[in-house]
Amino acid sequence: MKEKNVIVTGGASGIGLAIVKRFVSSGAHVYLWDFDQQTGQAVAQDLQNAGGRVSFRQVDVSRQEEVKALVAEIPGTVDVLINNAGVSHVGALHQTEEEEFDRLYRVNVKGVYNCAYAVIPRMLEQQSGVIINMASVASVVGIPDRFAYSMTKGAALTMTLSIARDYVDKGIRCNAISPARIHTPFVDGFLAKHYPGQEKEMFAKLAATQPVGRMGTPEEVASMVMYLCSDEAAFITGCNFPVDGGFIQLKI
Repeated sequence: MKEKNVIVTGGASGIGLAIVKRFVSSGAHVYLWDFDQQTGQAVAQDLQNAGGRVSFRQVDVSRQEEVKALVAEIPGTVDVLINNAGVSHVGALHQTEEEEFDRLYRVNVKGVYNCAYAVIPRMLEQQSGVIINMASVASVVGIPDRFAYSMTKGAALTMTLSIARDYVDKGIRCNAISPARIHTPFVDGFLAKHYPGQEKEMFAKLAATQPVGRMGTPEEVASMVMYLCSDEAAFITGCNFPVDGGFIQLKI
Protein backbone atom coordinates (compact mmCIF):
# COMPACT_ATOMS: atom_id res chain seq x y z
CA MET A 1 0.00 0.00 0.00
CA LYS A 2 3.02 2.30 -0.08
CA GLU A 3 2.16 5.73 -1.50
CA LYS A 4 -1.50 4.80 -2.03
CA ASN A 5 -4.32 7.10 -0.93
CA VAL A 6 -6.86 5.38 1.31
CA ILE A 7 -10.11 6.81 2.69
CA VAL A 8 -11.48 5.25 5.89
CA THR A 9 -14.83 6.52 7.12
CA GLY A 10 -15.62 6.14 10.79
CA GLY A 11 -11.90 5.77 11.35
CA ALA A 12 -11.55 7.33 14.79
CA SER A 13 -12.40 4.29 16.90
CA GLY A 14 -13.16 0.58 16.94
CA ILE A 15 -12.87 -1.34 13.68
CA GLY A 16 -12.24 1.85 11.72
CA LEU A 17 -9.26 2.81 13.87
CA ALA A 18 -7.75 -0.67 13.51
CA ILE A 19 -8.11 -0.34 9.73
CA VAL A 20 -6.49 3.10 9.77
CA LYS A 21 -3.54 1.81 11.78
CA ARG A 22 -3.08 -1.17 9.48
CA PHE A 23 -2.98 0.97 6.34
CA VAL A 24 -0.70 3.55 7.96
CA SER A 25 1.75 0.80 8.92
CA SER A 26 1.75 -0.39 5.29
CA GLY A 27 2.92 3.01 4.03
CA ALA A 28 -0.37 4.38 2.75
CA HIS A 29 -1.55 7.97 3.12
CA VAL A 30 -4.76 7.53 5.08
CA TYR A 31 -7.58 10.04 4.96
CA LEU A 32 -9.33 9.46 8.25
CA TRP A 33 -12.91 10.70 8.12
CA ASP A 34 -15.13 10.76 11.17
CA PHE A 35 -18.04 12.73 12.63
CA ASP A 36 -16.25 12.90 16.01
CA GLN A 37 -13.86 15.77 15.49
CA GLN A 38 -12.15 15.69 18.88
CA THR A 39 -11.34 11.98 18.83
CA GLY A 40 -10.44 12.01 15.15
CA GLN A 41 -7.97 14.85 15.54
CA ALA A 42 -6.36 13.21 18.57
CA VAL A 43 -5.98 9.87 16.80
CA ALA A 44 -4.54 11.47 13.69
CA GLN A 45 -2.07 13.50 15.74
CA ASP A 46 -0.86 10.42 17.59
CA LEU A 47 -0.30 8.56 14.34
CA GLN A 48 1.45 11.54 12.77
CA ASN A 49 3.74 11.81 15.79
CA ALA A 50 4.68 8.18 15.23
CA GLY A 51 5.60 8.93 11.62
CA GLY A 52 2.37 7.94 9.92
CA ARG A 53 0.82 9.75 6.98
CA VAL A 54 -2.68 10.60 8.18
CA SER A 55 -5.04 13.45 7.32
CA PHE A 56 -8.14 13.87 9.48
CA ARG A 57 -11.32 15.47 8.22
CA GLN A 58 -14.57 15.88 10.13
CA VAL A 59 -17.50 14.82 7.94
CA ASP A 60 -21.13 13.84 8.00
CA VAL A 61 -21.21 11.08 5.38
CA SER A 62 -24.95 11.58 4.91
CA ARG A 63 -24.26 14.98 3.32
CA GLN A 64 -23.12 14.44 -0.27
CA GLU A 65 -21.63 17.89 -0.85
CA GLU A 66 -19.38 17.52 2.20
CA VAL A 67 -18.16 14.15 0.97
CA LYS A 68 -17.55 15.36 -2.59
CA ALA A 69 -15.57 18.36 -1.30
CA LEU A 70 -13.30 16.11 0.77
CA VAL A 71 -12.64 13.76 -2.13
CA ALA A 72 -11.75 16.76 -4.29
CA GLU A 73 -9.04 17.68 -1.76
CA ILE A 74 -7.15 14.41 -2.31
CA PRO A 75 -4.30 14.83 -4.79
CA GLY A 76 -3.40 12.15 -7.27
CA THR A 77 -5.27 8.87 -7.21
CA VAL A 78 -7.99 7.64 -4.90
CA ASP A 79 -6.93 4.05 -4.51
CA VAL A 80 -9.09 2.66 -1.71
CA LEU A 81 -12.38 3.56 -0.04
CA ILE A 82 -13.41 1.79 3.17
CA ASN A 83 -17.07 2.50 3.91
CA ASN A 84 -16.92 1.78 7.62
CA ALA A 85 -18.92 4.63 9.21
CA GLY A 86 -22.10 3.35 10.78
CA VAL A 87 -24.62 3.69 13.59
CA SER A 88 -26.70 1.07 15.35
CA HIS A 89 -30.14 0.63 16.86
CA VAL A 90 -31.68 -2.03 19.08
CA GLY A 91 -35.33 -2.90 18.50
CA ALA A 92 -37.83 -4.89 16.49
CA LEU A 93 -39.97 -3.17 13.86
CA HIS A 94 -42.66 -2.03 16.32
CA GLN A 95 -39.93 -0.57 18.53
CA THR A 96 -38.33 1.42 15.70
CA GLU A 97 -39.56 4.99 15.41
CA GLU A 98 -39.40 6.76 12.06
CA GLU A 99 -36.74 9.13 13.36
CA GLU A 100 -34.44 6.22 14.25
CA PHE A 101 -35.14 4.45 10.97
CA ASP A 102 -34.22 7.60 9.04
CA ARG A 103 -31.08 8.15 11.15
CA LEU A 104 -29.74 4.70 10.34
CA TYR A 105 -30.65 5.05 6.69
CA ARG A 106 -28.84 8.38 6.37
CA VAL A 107 -25.56 7.07 7.74
CA ASN A 108 -25.49 3.35 6.93
CA VAL A 109 -27.09 3.46 3.48
CA LYS A 110 -26.90 6.98 2.11
CA GLY A 111 -23.42 7.39 3.58
CA VAL A 112 -22.15 4.36 1.65
CA TYR A 113 -23.78 5.67 -1.51
CA ASN A 114 -22.42 9.20 -1.06
CA CYS A 115 -18.84 8.08 -0.54
CA ALA A 116 -18.89 5.63 -3.44
CA TYR A 117 -20.61 8.23 -5.64
CA ALA A 118 -17.82 10.70 -4.89
CA VAL A 119 -14.88 8.36 -5.56
CA ILE A 120 -16.15 6.33 -8.54
CA PRO A 121 -15.46 9.10 -11.10
CA ARG A 122 -11.83 9.30 -9.95
CA MET A 123 -11.49 5.53 -10.04
CA LEU A 124 -13.00 5.41 -13.53
CA GLU A 125 -10.52 8.02 -14.70
CA GLN A 126 -7.56 6.08 -13.33
CA GLN A 127 -9.09 2.69 -14.28
CA SER A 128 -8.36 1.25 -10.86
CA GLY A 129 -9.62 1.25 -7.30
CA VAL A 130 -10.96 -0.84 -4.44
CA ILE A 131 -14.10 -0.27 -2.38
CA ILE A 132 -14.88 -2.19 0.80
CA ASN A 133 -18.34 -1.87 2.34
CA MET A 134 -18.75 -2.88 5.96
CA ALA A 135 -21.84 -5.07 6.13
CA SER A 136 -22.66 -7.43 9.01
CA VAL A 137 -23.80 -10.95 9.76
CA ALA A 138 -27.15 -9.15 10.19
CA SER A 139 -27.20 -8.64 6.42
CA VAL A 140 -27.62 -12.37 5.78
CA VAL A 141 -29.00 -13.84 9.04
CA GLY A 142 -32.04 -12.80 11.04
CA ILE A 143 -30.81 -11.16 14.27
CA PRO A 144 -33.35 -10.49 17.05
CA ASP A 145 -34.17 -6.83 17.74
CA ARG A 146 -32.03 -5.40 14.95
CA PHE A 147 -34.70 -4.50 12.38
CA ALA A 148 -33.39 -1.13 11.18
CA TYR A 149 -29.74 -2.09 11.50
CA SER A 150 -30.28 -5.30 9.51
CA MET A 151 -32.12 -3.34 6.83
CA THR A 152 -29.22 -0.96 6.36
CA LYS A 153 -26.56 -3.67 6.33
CA GLY A 154 -28.56 -5.66 3.80
CA ALA A 155 -28.52 -2.56 1.63
CA ALA A 156 -24.75 -2.22 2.05
CA LEU A 157 -24.34 -5.80 0.87
CA THR A 158 -26.54 -5.45 -2.21
CA MET A 159 -24.91 -2.14 -3.12
CA THR A 160 -21.62 -4.04 -3.03
CA LEU A 161 -22.89 -6.51 -5.60
CA SER A 162 -24.19 -3.77 -7.89
CA ILE A 163 -20.98 -1.74 -7.72
CA ALA A 164 -18.86 -4.82 -8.38
CA ARG A 165 -20.96 -5.80 -11.39
CA ASP A 166 -21.19 -2.35 -12.95
CA TYR A 167 -17.46 -1.64 -12.79
CA VAL A 168 -15.91 -5.11 -13.07
CA ASP A 169 -14.47 -4.23 -16.48
CA LYS A 170 -13.23 -0.81 -15.38
CA GLY A 171 -10.49 -1.95 -12.99
CA ILE A 172 -12.63 -1.30 -9.90
CA ARG A 173 -13.22 -4.04 -7.34
CA CYS A 174 -15.85 -3.96 -4.60
CA ASN A 175 -16.33 -6.43 -1.74
CA ALA A 176 -18.17 -6.53 1.56
CA ILE A 177 -17.06 -7.71 4.98
CA SER A 178 -19.60 -9.03 7.49
CA PRO A 179 -18.34 -9.05 11.06
CA ALA A 180 -20.18 -10.74 13.89
CA ARG A 181 -19.71 -9.41 17.42
CA ILE A 182 -16.42 -7.52 17.62
CA HIS A 183 -15.09 -6.18 20.92
CA THR A 184 -15.06 -2.42 20.42
CA PRO A 185 -15.72 0.58 22.66
CA PHE A 186 -19.31 0.47 21.37
CA VAL A 187 -19.80 -2.93 23.05
CA ASP A 188 -18.42 -1.67 26.35
CA GLY A 189 -20.60 1.43 26.19
CA PHE A 190 -23.70 -0.62 25.35
CA LEU A 191 -23.14 -2.93 28.32
CA ALA A 192 -22.46 -0.05 30.72
CA LYS A 193 -25.66 1.69 29.64
CA HIS A 194 -28.04 -1.24 29.56
CA TYR A 195 -26.51 -3.62 32.13
CA PRO A 196 -24.85 -1.52 34.85
CA GLY A 197 -23.14 -3.74 37.38
CA GLN A 198 -23.55 -6.79 35.12
CA GLU A 199 -21.05 -5.87 32.44
CA LYS A 200 -18.73 -8.83 32.97
CA GLU A 201 -21.57 -11.37 33.05
CA MET A 202 -23.27 -9.96 29.96
CA PHE A 203 -19.99 -9.66 28.06
CA ALA A 204 -19.36 -13.38 28.61
CA LYS A 205 -22.91 -14.16 27.48
CA LEU A 206 -22.54 -12.16 24.27
CA ALA A 207 -19.11 -13.65 23.57
CA ALA A 208 -20.52 -17.16 23.96
CA THR A 209 -22.94 -16.60 21.07
CA GLN A 210 -20.00 -16.92 18.68
CA PRO A 211 -19.27 -20.60 17.94
CA VAL A 212 -15.55 -20.04 18.59
CA GLY A 213 -16.45 -18.85 22.10
CA ARG A 214 -15.25 -15.26 21.96
CA MET A 215 -15.80 -11.96 20.23
CA GLY A 216 -13.57 -10.96 17.37
CA THR A 217 -11.05 -8.14 17.54
CA PRO A 218 -10.95 -5.02 15.38
CA GLU A 219 -7.50 -6.09 14.22
CA GLU A 220 -8.88 -9.34 12.81
CA VAL A 221 -11.36 -7.40 10.69
CA ALA A 222 -8.59 -5.00 9.63
CA SER A 223 -6.51 -7.95 8.44
CA MET A 224 -9.32 -9.05 6.12
CA VAL A 225 -9.70 -5.49 4.84
CA MET A 226 -6.00 -5.24 4.10
CA TYR A 227 -5.98 -8.52 2.18
CA LEU A 228 -8.99 -7.61 0.05
CA CYS A 229 -7.45 -4.25 -0.84
CA SER A 230 -4.09 -5.72 -1.76
CA ASP A 231 -2.91 -6.96 -5.14
CA GLU A 232 -3.05 -10.48 -3.71
CA ALA A 233 -6.85 -10.22 -3.93
CA ALA A 234 -6.90 -8.88 -7.50
CA PHE A 235 -9.12 -11.79 -8.61
CA ILE A 236 -11.76 -11.16 -5.94
CA THR A 237 -14.76 -8.88 -6.42
CA GLY A 238 -18.48 -8.95 -5.69
CA CYS A 239 -18.08 -11.13 -2.60
CA ASN A 240 -19.11 -10.99 1.04
CA PHE A 241 -16.56 -12.15 3.60
CA PRO A 242 -17.84 -13.07 7.08
CA VAL A 243 -15.42 -12.43 9.92
CA ASP A 244 -17.74 -14.07 12.39
CA GLY A 245 -16.20 -16.90 14.37
CA GLY A 246 -18.45 -19.34 12.53
CA PHE A 247 -21.66 -17.47 13.39
CA ILE A 248 -23.38 -17.74 10.01
CA GLN A 249 -22.50 -21.26 8.92
CA LEU A 250 -22.23 -23.00 12.27
CA LYS A 251 -25.19 -21.50 14.14
CA ILE A 252 -28.06 -21.97 11.69
